[in-house]
Amino acid sequence: MTKKTQEPKRFLKNLKKSFELFRLKLNNNKHTSVNLYFQDESRFGLITKQKKVITAKGIKPIGKYKHSYQSKWLWGSFSPITGEHFCMITDTVCKDFFVQYLNDLSTYNPSELKIIIIDNAAFHSTKDVKLPDNIILLPIPPYCPELNPAEKIWQYLKSKIAMKIYDTLDILESKIEQLVNDMSQNTIKSITGYEIYLKPFYSSFNV
Repeated sequence: MTKKTQEPKRFLKNLKKSFELFRLKLNNNKHTSVNLYFQDESRFGLITKQKKVITAKGIKPIGKYKHSYQSKWLWGSFSPITGEHFCMITDTVCKDFFVQYLNDLSTYNPSELKIIIIDNAAFHSTKDVKLPDNIILLPIPPYCPELNPAEKIWQYLKSKIAMKIYDTLDILESKIEQLVNDMSQNTIKSITGYEIYLKPFYSSFNV
């Protein structure tokens, strides 16, 4: 078994232990609640996103297409426990925006301890950053996007804008905001509710 295959198994095996350690912080800091979030960023551009469509046998599907390099970045955290979400749109991604995002997220339900699953993007490094007291970051192993259900949220959202033309970034941004706001808590829970996370979380926090 290679190191690459060992790391995801080790991460999942140690989840309950990690959650139990976080529970001590919940008690020590007197937070009134705890929640789990999956955080990620994804680029949404003016270039037309393609997808499979149904057509008659032997008939080539025809659709409008716009080629453009202009884009926006959507930052999001999604809870499989409550179905809540917290999002931000920026022109690019960088460490400063990530720190800003975490600070803004910390003010959303500030008495809640937020355990946030993140990937290993370079701008996610917070070694020299003091995190808010109600934020705990839990990185997944490198090259394991399947361990971050936020990826599935991006697939869901992008399927809603596929095969459509957006003339400007302002129009696209408004559409993204609408789609995010229209997501129900049940939809978010159904997409992100991975049993590998839910079982150790509920067991550790008795919620």
